[in-house]
Amino acid sequence: MSYKTKSIETLHEELKSGQIKANELIQEAISEAKKYQKDYNFFVTIDENATYEGPIDNMLAGIPCAIKDNLSTKGMLSTASSNTLKDYIPIFDATAVEKLKEAGAVNIGKTVMDELGMGSTGTTAHTGIVYNPWDRKRMCGGSSSGSAAAVAAGIVPYALGSDTGDSIRKPAAYCGIVGYKPTYGLVSRFGLFAFASSLDHVGVLTRNVKDAAIVIDNIKGQDEKDMTSINLDQSLYQALDKKVAGKKLCYIKEICNIDEYENPSKELKESLTLFQKTLDKAKALGIKVEEVSIDKTLLSAIFPSYLCISCAEATSNDSNLTGILFGPRGTGKSVNQIMKDHRTKGFSPLIKRRFVIGSYVLQQENQEKYFKNAQRIRRLIVNKVNSLFEKYDGLILPCSAGPAPLLNQDNEEQISTNDILENHMAIGNFGGFPSITIPNGFVNDLPIGINITGKVLDDANVLNIAYAIESTMNYKNQIAKENTK
Repeated sequence: MSYKTKSIETLHEELKSGQIKANELIQEAISEAKKYQKDYNFFVTIDENATYEGPIDNMLAGIPCAIKDNLSTKGMLSTASSNTLKDYIPIFDATAVEKLKEAGAVNIGKTVMDELGMGSTGTTAHTGIVYNPWDRKRMCGGSSSGSAAAVAAGIVPYALGSDTGDSIRKPAAYCGIVGYKPTYGLVSRFGLFAFASSLDHVGVLTRNVKDAAIVIDNIKGQDEKDMTSINLDQSLYQALDKKVAGKKLCYIKEICNIDEYENPSKELKESLTLFQKTLDKAKALGIKVEEVSIDKTLLSAIFPSYLCISCAEATSNDSNLTGILFGPRGTGKSVNQIMKDHRTKGFSPLIKRRFVIGSYVLQQENQEKYFKNAQRIRRLIVNKVNSLFEKYDGLILPCSAGPAPLLNQDNEEQISTNDILENHMAIGNFGGFPSITIPNGFVNDLPIGINITGKVLDDANVLNIAYAIESTMNYKNQIAKENTK
Protein backbone atom coordinates (compact mmCIF):
# COMPACT_ATOMS: atom_id res chain seq x y z
CA MET A 1 0.00 0.00 0.00
CA SER A 2 1.31 3.44 -0.90
CA TYR A 3 1.35 6.21 1.70
CA LYS A 4 2.65 8.85 -0.71
CA THR A 5 -0.44 11.04 -0.91
CA LYS A 6 -1.39 10.90 2.77
CA SER A 7 -1.07 13.83 5.15
CA ILE A 8 0.77 13.81 8.47
CA GLU A 9 -2.58 13.91 10.26
CA THR A 10 -3.86 10.83 8.40
CA LEU A 11 -0.61 8.91 8.83
CA HIS A 12 -0.64 9.64 12.55
CA GLU A 13 -4.17 8.29 12.97
CA GLU A 14 -3.34 5.15 10.99
CA LEU A 15 -0.16 4.59 13.01
CA LYS A 16 -2.05 5.01 16.28
CA SER A 17 -4.76 2.57 15.21
CA GLY A 18 -2.20 0.01 14.04
CA GLN A 19 -3.54 0.16 10.49
CA ILE A 20 0.03 0.81 9.34
CA LYS A 21 3.39 0.22 11.01
CA ALA A 22 6.06 2.89 11.40
CA ASN A 23 8.84 0.77 9.96
CA GLU A 24 6.75 -0.15 6.91
CA LEU A 25 6.25 3.55 6.29
CA ILE A 26 9.94 4.29 6.80
CA GLN A 27 11.06 1.47 4.52
CA GLU A 28 8.74 2.66 1.77
CA ALA A 29 10.21 6.16 2.02
CA ILE A 30 13.75 4.78 1.84
CA SER A 31 12.81 2.61 -1.13
CA GLU A 32 11.29 5.60 -2.94
CA ALA A 33 14.36 7.73 -2.17
CA LYS A 34 16.68 5.10 -3.66
CA LYS A 35 14.39 4.57 -6.65
CA TYR A 36 14.59 8.17 -7.78
CA GLN A 37 18.08 9.08 -6.59
CA LYS A 38 19.98 8.14 -9.75
CA ASP A 39 17.80 10.14 -12.14
CA TYR A 40 16.82 13.08 -9.91
CA ASN A 41 19.63 13.57 -7.32
CA PHE A 42 17.39 14.54 -4.38
CA PHE A 43 19.69 13.29 -1.61
CA VAL A 44 23.29 13.70 -0.52
CA THR A 45 22.83 10.89 2.02
CA ILE A 46 20.12 8.25 2.44
CA ASP A 47 19.96 6.47 5.79
CA GLU A 48 19.00 2.93 4.78
CA ASN A 49 19.06 1.80 8.41
CA ALA A 50 16.50 4.28 9.71
CA THR A 51 13.92 2.67 12.01
CA TYR A 52 11.48 3.64 14.77
CA GLU A 53 10.49 1.63 17.84
CA GLY A 54 9.09 4.37 20.08
CA PRO A 55 5.56 5.36 21.08
CA ILE A 56 3.13 7.08 18.68
CA ASP A 57 2.48 9.88 21.14
CA ASN A 58 3.23 12.82 18.85
CA MET A 59 1.82 13.64 15.43
CA LEU A 60 5.29 13.30 13.91
CA ALA A 61 6.23 10.08 15.71
CA GLY A 62 7.25 7.26 13.39
CA ILE A 63 6.76 9.36 10.26
CA PRO A 64 9.73 9.74 7.86
CA CYS A 65 11.11 13.13 6.86
CA ALA A 66 14.15 14.61 5.15
CA ILE A 67 16.48 17.40 6.23
CA LYS A 68 18.32 19.97 4.13
CA ASP A 69 22.06 19.34 4.15
CA ASN A 70 22.94 22.66 5.79
CA LEU A 71 21.35 21.62 9.09
CA SER A 72 23.74 19.86 11.42
CA THR A 73 22.93 16.18 12.07
CA LYS A 74 24.99 14.37 14.70
CA GLY A 75 26.98 11.49 13.24
CA MET A 76 25.51 12.04 9.76
CA LEU A 77 27.23 13.67 6.79
CA SER A 78 26.34 17.37 6.55
CA THR A 79 27.95 18.95 3.48
CA ALA A 80 25.84 22.00 2.57
CA SER A 81 26.40 20.52 -0.92
CA SER A 82 29.92 21.97 -1.04
CA ASN A 83 33.21 20.25 -1.79
CA THR A 84 34.71 22.20 1.12
CA LEU A 85 32.51 20.19 3.50
CA LYS A 86 32.14 16.96 1.53
CA ASP A 87 33.45 14.79 4.41
CA TYR A 88 32.10 16.80 7.36
CA ILE A 89 30.24 14.78 10.02
CA PRO A 90 29.01 16.96 12.92
CA ILE A 91 29.13 15.97 16.57
CA PHE A 92 25.86 17.75 17.42
CA ASP A 93 22.33 18.22 16.09
CA ALA A 94 20.81 21.52 15.04
CA THR A 95 18.09 22.54 17.50
CA ALA A 96 15.38 21.97 14.87
CA VAL A 97 16.73 18.47 14.23
CA GLU A 98 16.96 17.75 17.96
CA LYS A 99 13.33 18.77 18.41
CA LEU A 100 12.23 16.54 15.54
CA LYS A 101 13.99 13.62 17.20
CA GLU A 102 12.27 14.40 20.51
CA ALA A 103 8.95 14.30 18.66
CA GLY A 104 9.78 10.86 17.26
CA ALA A 105 10.29 11.99 13.67
CA VAL A 106 12.52 9.76 11.54
CA ASN A 107 15.08 11.41 9.26
CA ILE A 108 15.72 9.18 6.22
CA GLY A 109 18.25 11.46 4.54
CA LYS A 110 19.94 14.79 3.89
CA THR A 111 18.76 16.65 0.81
CA VAL A 112 20.81 18.29 -1.94
CA MET A 113 20.88 22.09 -2.09
CA ASP A 114 22.56 24.91 -3.95
CA GLU A 115 26.09 25.13 -2.56
CA LEU A 116 26.15 26.74 0.92
CA GLY A 117 22.56 27.89 0.36
CA MET A 118 23.60 30.49 -2.20
CA GLY A 119 21.58 30.07 -5.37
CA SER A 120 18.10 29.79 -6.79
CA THR A 121 18.41 26.99 -9.32
CA GLY A 122 19.38 23.74 -7.61
CA THR A 123 22.26 23.31 -10.05
CA THR A 124 25.38 24.18 -8.01
CA ALA A 125 25.61 21.26 -5.56
CA HIS A 126 28.81 19.23 -5.43
CA THR A 127 26.72 16.13 -6.24
CA GLY A 128 25.20 17.71 -9.35
CA ILE A 129 21.86 19.11 -10.54
CA VAL A 130 18.58 18.45 -8.72
CA TYR A 131 15.94 17.64 -11.37
CA ASN A 132 12.32 18.68 -11.09
CA PRO A 133 10.05 15.64 -10.55
CA TRP A 134 7.35 17.22 -12.71
CA ASP A 135 9.70 17.53 -15.68
CA ARG A 136 13.30 16.38 -15.59
CA LYS A 137 14.25 19.01 -18.17
CA ARG A 138 13.44 21.77 -15.65
CA MET A 139 15.02 23.11 -12.50
CA CYS A 140 13.54 22.86 -9.00
CA GLY A 141 14.63 26.28 -7.89
CA GLY A 142 16.79 26.69 -4.83
CA SER A 143 18.40 26.56 -2.56
CA SER A 144 16.09 24.01 -0.83
CA SER A 145 15.80 22.11 -4.09
CA GLY A 146 16.26 18.55 -2.82
CA SER A 147 13.84 19.06 0.07
CA ALA A 148 11.16 20.45 -2.27
CA ALA A 149 11.64 17.72 -4.85
CA ALA A 150 11.59 14.88 -2.30
CA VAL A 151 8.27 16.11 -0.91
CA ALA A 152 6.80 16.73 -4.37
CA ALA A 153 7.81 13.23 -5.49
CA GLY A 154 6.00 11.70 -2.52
CA ILE A 155 9.11 10.27 -0.87
CA VAL A 156 8.42 12.01 2.46
CA PRO A 157 5.44 14.08 3.65
CA TYR A 158 7.70 16.89 4.80
CA ALA A 159 11.27 18.13 4.74
CA LEU A 160 13.13 20.88 6.57
CA GLY A 161 14.65 23.68 4.52
CA SER A 162 16.16 27.12 4.96
CA ASP A 163 15.11 30.40 3.38
CA THR A 164 17.37 33.46 2.97
CA GLY A 165 15.69 35.17 -0.01
CA ASP A 166 12.98 32.71 -1.13
CA SER A 167 14.88 29.42 -0.83
CA ILE A 168 11.93 27.47 0.60
CA ARG A 169 9.08 29.29 -1.10
CA LYS A 170 10.31 29.44 -4.71
CA PRO A 171 11.21 25.70 -4.92
CA ALA A 172 7.81 24.96 -3.35
CA ALA A 173 6.11 26.92 -6.13
CA TYR A 174 8.12 25.20 -8.86
CA CYS A 175 7.40 21.76 -7.36
CA GLY A 176 3.68 22.24 -6.68
CA ILE A 177 3.84 22.03 -2.88
CA VAL A 178 3.64 24.22 0.25
CA GLY A 179 6.67 26.13 1.52
CA TYR A 180 6.47 27.97 4.85
CA LYS A 181 9.05 30.36 6.32
CA PRO A 182 7.98 31.33 9.87
CA THR A 183 8.67 34.63 11.57
CA TYR A 184 12.41 35.24 11.98
CA GLY A 185 13.60 33.54 15.15
CA LEU A 186 10.50 31.42 15.66
CA VAL A 187 12.64 28.39 14.79
CA SER A 188 16.16 28.40 16.23
CA ARG A 189 19.02 28.80 13.76
CA PHE A 190 21.46 26.95 16.02
CA GLY A 191 23.08 24.28 13.89
CA LEU A 192 22.07 25.89 10.60
CA PHE A 193 25.16 26.61 8.50
CA ALA A 194 24.91 30.39 8.31
CA PHE A 195 24.57 32.09 4.92
CA ALA A 196 23.29 35.57 5.84
CA SER A 197 22.45 35.60 9.53
CA SER A 198 20.04 38.54 9.47
CA LEU A 199 18.04 36.92 6.64
CA ASP A 200 18.28 33.17 7.34
CA HIS A 201 15.14 31.29 8.42
CA VAL A 202 14.57 27.59 9.13
CA GLY A 203 11.26 26.39 7.70
CA VAL A 204 9.43 23.47 6.16
CA LEU A 205 8.17 22.07 2.86
CA THR A 206 4.98 19.99 2.90
CA ARG A 207 2.09 18.97 0.64
CA ASN A 208 -0.59 20.89 2.56
CA VAL A 209 -0.85 23.87 4.91
CA LYS A 210 -1.97 21.88 7.96
CA ASP A 211 1.16 19.70 7.79
CA ALA A 212 3.32 22.85 7.74
CA ALA A 213 1.65 24.07 10.93
CA ILE A 214 2.15 20.67 12.61
CA VAL A 215 5.88 20.55 11.84
CA ILE A 216 6.62 24.12 12.92
CA ASP A 217 4.65 23.63 16.15
CA ASN A 218 7.12 20.86 16.99
CA ILE A 219 10.33 22.78 16.25
CA LYS A 220 9.50 26.39 17.20
CA GLY A 221 10.41 28.13 20.44
CA GLN A 222 13.10 30.07 22.22
CA ASP A 223 16.53 28.47 22.34
CA GLU A 224 19.33 29.58 24.68
CA LYS A 225 21.79 28.64 21.93
CA ASP A 226 20.30 31.23 19.54
CA MET A 227 20.04 34.77 20.92
CA THR A 228 17.65 35.77 18.11
CA SER A 229 15.13 33.01 18.86
CA ILE A 230 11.68 33.87 20.23
CA ASN A 231 8.64 32.21 21.76
CA LEU A 232 5.12 32.05 20.36
CA ASP A 233 2.83 30.43 22.93
CA GLN A 234 0.21 29.39 20.42
CA SER A 235 -0.48 26.19 18.53
CA LEU A 236 -0.43 27.03 14.83
CA TYR A 237 -2.18 23.74 14.08
CA GLN A 238 -5.04 24.35 16.49
CA ALA A 239 -5.52 27.88 15.18
CA LEU A 240 -6.50 26.59 11.71
CA ASP A 241 -10.26 27.02 11.35
CA LYS A 242 -10.82 28.61 7.90
CA LYS A 243 -12.68 31.50 9.54
CA VAL A 244 -11.36 34.27 7.34
CA ALA A 245 -14.42 36.40 6.61
CA GLY A 246 -13.51 40.01 7.25
CA LYS A 247 -9.79 39.49 6.74
CA LYS A 248 -8.04 41.91 4.39
CA LEU A 249 -5.34 41.19 1.83
CA CYS A 250 -3.52 43.48 -0.58
CA TYR A 251 -1.52 42.92 -3.74
CA ILE A 252 0.99 45.21 -5.43
CA LYS A 253 -0.16 46.76 -8.70
CA GLU A 254 3.39 47.09 -10.08
CA ILE A 255 3.85 43.31 -9.77
CA CYS A 256 0.39 41.95 -10.59
CA ASN A 257 -0.92 44.23 -13.34
CA ILE A 258 -0.14 42.87 -16.82
CA ASP A 259 0.01 46.45 -18.16
CA GLU A 260 3.19 46.97 -16.12
CA TYR A 261 5.09 44.56 -18.42
CA GLU A 262 6.42 45.22 -21.91
CA ASN A 263 5.84 42.30 -24.27
CA PRO A 264 4.62 39.90 -21.55
CA SER A 265 5.09 36.22 -22.30
CA LYS A 266 2.20 33.80 -22.68
CA GLU A 267 3.27 32.10 -19.43
CA LEU A 268 3.25 35.41 -17.55
CA LYS A 269 -0.24 36.23 -18.86
CA GLU A 270 -1.53 32.81 -17.80
CA SER A 271 0.13 33.07 -14.39
CA LEU A 272 -1.39 36.48 -13.67
CA THR A 273 -4.79 35.29 -14.91
CA LEU A 274 -4.66 32.37 -12.45
CA PHE A 275 -3.62 34.78 -9.72
CA GLN A 276 -6.67 36.97 -10.36
CA LYS A 277 -8.93 33.89 -10.27
CA THR A 278 -7.50 33.01 -6.87
CA LEU A 279 -8.19 36.54 -5.65
CA ASP A 280 -11.82 35.97 -6.68
CA LYS A 281 -11.84 32.75 -4.62
CA ALA A 282 -10.46 34.66 -1.65
CA LYS A 283 -13.21 37.25 -2.03
CA ALA A 284 -15.80 34.47 -2.10
CA LEU A 285 -14.49 33.38 1.32
CA GLY A 286 -15.28 36.84 2.65
CA ILE A 287 -11.74 38.18 2.40
CA LYS A 288 -11.46 41.79 1.25
CA VAL A 289 -8.77 42.15 -1.42
CA GLU A 290 -7.40 45.52 -2.51
CA GLU A 291 -4.72 46.78 -4.89
CA VAL A 292 -1.91 48.93 -3.51
CA SER A 293 0.92 50.77 -5.24
CA ILE A 294 4.59 50.87 -4.27
CA ASP A 295 7.21 52.98 -6.00
CA LYS A 296 8.72 50.79 -8.72
CA THR A 297 12.17 52.25 -8.01
CA LEU A 298 11.95 50.88 -4.47
CA LEU A 299 10.71 47.49 -5.69
CA SER A 300 13.52 47.33 -8.24
CA ALA A 301 16.02 47.85 -5.42
CA ILE A 302 14.99 44.64 -3.61
CA PHE A 303 17.36 42.32 -5.47
CA PRO A 304 20.51 44.49 -5.51
CA SER A 305 20.01 45.29 -1.81
CA TYR A 306 19.53 41.62 -1.03
CA LEU A 307 22.66 40.76 -3.02
CA CYS A 308 24.80 43.31 -1.20
CA ILE A 309 23.61 42.35 2.28
CA SER A 310 23.59 38.59 1.80
CA CYS A 311 26.99 38.47 0.09
CA ALA A 312 28.55 40.66 2.78
CA GLU A 313 27.20 38.45 5.56
CA ALA A 314 28.17 35.27 3.67
CA THR A 315 31.74 36.50 3.22
CA SER A 316 32.00 36.92 6.98
CA ASN A 317 30.12 33.75 7.95
CA ASP A 318 32.10 31.49 5.61
CA SER A 319 35.51 32.94 6.39
CA ASN A 320 36.22 29.80 8.42
CA LEU A 321 36.12 27.62 5.28
CA THR A 322 39.85 27.82 4.79
CA GLY A 323 40.95 24.20 4.53
CA ILE A 324 42.99 24.73 7.70
CA LEU A 325 40.55 23.98 10.53
CA PHE A 326 38.55 21.35 8.63
CA GLY A 327 37.73 20.23 5.10
CA PRO A 328 40.07 18.97 2.35
CA ARG A 329 43.49 20.55 2.86
CA GLY A 330 44.80 22.70 0.03
CA THR A 331 48.38 22.63 -1.17
CA GLY A 332 51.01 25.37 -0.88
CA LYS A 333 54.14 26.49 0.94
CA SER A 334 52.38 29.04 3.15
CA VAL A 335 49.06 29.36 4.97
CA ASN A 336 47.84 31.88 2.41
CA GLN A 337 48.77 29.59 -0.49
CA ILE A 338 47.00 26.64 1.19
CA MET A 339 43.86 28.71 1.75
CA LYS A 340 43.89 30.08 -1.80
CA ASP A 341 44.31 26.60 -3.29
CA HIS A 342 41.53 25.19 -1.06
CA ARG A 343 39.05 27.93 -1.92
CA THR A 344 39.90 27.96 -5.63
CA LYS A 345 39.31 24.22 -5.95
CA GLY A 346 36.54 23.89 -3.35
CA PHE A 347 33.99 26.53 -4.40
CA SER A 348 31.81 26.74 -7.50
CA PRO A 349 32.04 29.88 -9.68
CA LEU A 350 28.78 31.20 -8.19
CA ILE A 351 30.17 31.03 -4.64
CA LYS A 352 33.40 32.73 -5.67
CA ARG A 353 31.44 35.58 -7.26
CA ARG A 354 29.32 35.98 -4.12
CA PHE A 355 32.42 36.18 -1.93
CA VAL A 356 34.06 38.71 -4.25
CA ILE A 357 30.92 40.88 -4.12
CA GLY A 358 30.73 40.55 -0.33
CA SER A 359 34.37 41.48 0.16
CA TYR A 360 34.05 44.43 -2.22
CA VAL A 361 30.97 45.99 -0.58
CA LEU A 362 32.55 45.57 2.87
CA GLN A 363 35.78 47.38 1.97
CA GLN A 364 35.96 50.58 3.99
CA GLU A 365 35.95 52.83 0.92
CA ASN A 366 32.85 51.05 -0.48
CA GLN A 367 30.71 50.49 2.61
CA GLU A 368 28.82 53.78 2.50
CA LYS A 369 27.96 53.53 -1.20
CA TYR A 370 26.98 49.86 -1.26
CA PHE A 371 26.52 48.02 2.04
CA LYS A 372 25.07 50.86 4.12
CA ASN A 373 22.86 52.02 1.27
CA ALA A 374 21.56 48.48 0.89
CA GLN A 375 20.70 48.50 4.59
CA ARG A 376 18.87 51.81 4.20
CA ILE A 377 16.86 50.43 1.28
CA ARG A 378 16.02 47.35 3.34
CA ARG A 379 14.67 49.62 6.07
CA LEU A 380 12.58 51.64 3.59
CA ILE A 381 11.06 48.45 2.19
CA VAL A 382 10.31 47.02 5.64
CA ASN A 383 8.78 50.29 6.79
CA LYS A 384 6.56 50.40 3.70
CA VAL A 385 5.36 46.83 4.17
CA ASN A 386 4.79 47.35 7.90
CA SER A 387 2.63 50.35 7.04
CA LEU A 388 0.53 48.08 4.82
CA PHE A 389 0.18 45.58 7.67
CA GLU A 390 -1.40 48.30 9.81
CA LYS A 391 -4.40 48.01 7.46
CA TYR A 392 -4.10 44.54 5.94
CA ASP A 393 -3.71 41.01 7.34
CA GLY A 394 -1.36 40.02 4.57
CA LEU A 395 0.25 40.62 1.21
CA ILE A 396 -0.70 38.15 -1.52
CA LEU A 397 1.38 37.87 -4.70
CA PRO A 398 2.28 35.39 -7.44
CA CYS A 399 5.57 33.57 -6.79
CA SER A 400 7.00 33.83 -10.29
CA ALA A 401 6.37 34.78 -13.89
CA GLY A 402 5.63 31.17 -14.81
CA PRO A 403 6.58 27.58 -14.04
CA ALA A 404 10.07 26.25 -13.40
CA PRO A 405 12.55 27.36 -16.09
CA LEU A 406 14.22 24.86 -18.37
CA LEU A 407 17.71 23.70 -17.45
CA ASN A 408 20.47 24.90 -19.75
CA GLN A 409 24.20 25.48 -19.81
CA ASP A 410 23.98 28.73 -17.81
CA ASN A 411 21.80 27.59 -14.95
CA GLU A 412 23.65 29.59 -12.30
CA GLU A 413 22.54 32.93 -13.71
CA GLN A 414 19.32 31.87 -15.35
CA ILE A 415 16.96 33.75 -13.05
CA SER A 416 16.64 37.41 -14.07
CA THR A 417 18.28 39.68 -11.53
CA ASN A 418 16.16 42.70 -12.46
CA ASP A 419 12.69 41.17 -12.49
CA ILE A 420 10.64 42.37 -9.51
CA LEU A 421 8.22 39.46 -9.88
CA GLU A 422 11.01 36.92 -9.54
CA ASN A 423 12.63 38.55 -6.51
CA HIS A 424 9.92 40.14 -4.37
CA MET A 425 9.78 37.27 -1.83
CA ALA A 426 13.02 38.58 -0.28
CA ILE A 427 10.71 41.12 1.40
CA GLY A 428 9.79 38.35 3.82
CA ASN A 429 13.46 37.95 4.78
CA PHE A 430 14.15 41.68 4.99
CA GLY A 431 11.43 42.08 7.64
CA GLY A 432 11.49 38.61 9.17
CA PHE A 433 7.83 38.27 8.18
CA PRO A 434 6.01 34.92 8.18
CA SER A 435 5.51 33.88 4.57
CA ILE A 436 3.93 30.86 2.90
CA THR A 437 3.69 29.60 -0.68
CA ILE A 438 0.84 27.32 -1.77
CA PRO A 439 0.10 25.74 -5.17
CA ASN A 440 -2.01 27.88 -7.50
CA GLY A 441 -2.65 25.72 -10.53
CA PHE A 442 -0.73 24.89 -13.67
CA VAL A 443 0.78 26.66 -16.67
CA ASN A 444 1.90 24.37 -19.50
CA ASP A 445 1.00 21.41 -17.22
CA LEU A 446 3.58 22.59 -14.68
CA PRO A 447 2.82 23.95 -11.20
CA ILE A 448 2.95 27.59 -10.13
CA GLY A 449 2.32 29.12 -6.72
CA ILE A 450 1.04 32.11 -4.79
CA ASN A 451 2.67 33.62 -1.72
CA ILE A 452 1.07 35.14 1.37
CA THR A 453 3.17 37.25 3.76
CA GLY A 454 2.01 38.80 7.03
CA LYS A 455 3.26 40.80 9.96
CA VAL A 456 5.82 39.51 12.44
CA LEU A 457 4.48 36.86 14.86
CA ASP A 458 1.13 36.77 13.04
CA ASP A 459 1.98 33.30 11.74
CA ALA A 460 -1.33 31.77 12.79
CA ASN A 461 -3.29 34.34 10.79
CA VAL A 462 -1.09 33.92 7.70
CA LEU A 463 -1.37 30.12 7.86
CA ASN A 464 -5.14 30.23 8.38
CA ILE A 465 -5.67 32.48 5.35
CA ALA A 466 -3.52 30.12 3.26
CA TYR A 467 -5.44 27.15 4.70
CA ALA A 468 -8.76 28.67 3.70
CA ILE A 469 -7.61 29.56 0.19
CA GLU A 470 -6.08 26.09 -0.20
CA SER A 471 -9.52 24.61 0.52
CA THR A 472 -10.97 26.32 -2.56
CA MET A 473 -8.53 24.49 -4.87
CA ASN A 474 -7.66 20.86 -5.64
CA TYR A 475 -3.89 20.85 -5.19
CA LYS A 476 -3.57 19.64 -1.60
CA ASN A 477 -1.41 16.48 -1.21
CA GLN A 478 -0.67 16.34 -4.93
CA ILE A 479 2.26 14.26 -6.19
CA ALA A 480 4.44 15.18 -9.16
CA LYS A 481 2.95 13.48 -12.21
CA GLU A 482 6.25 12.00 -13.47
CA ASN A 483 6.26 9.85 -10.35
CA THR A 484 2.73 8.52 -10.85
CA LYS A 485 3.29 7.15 -14.36
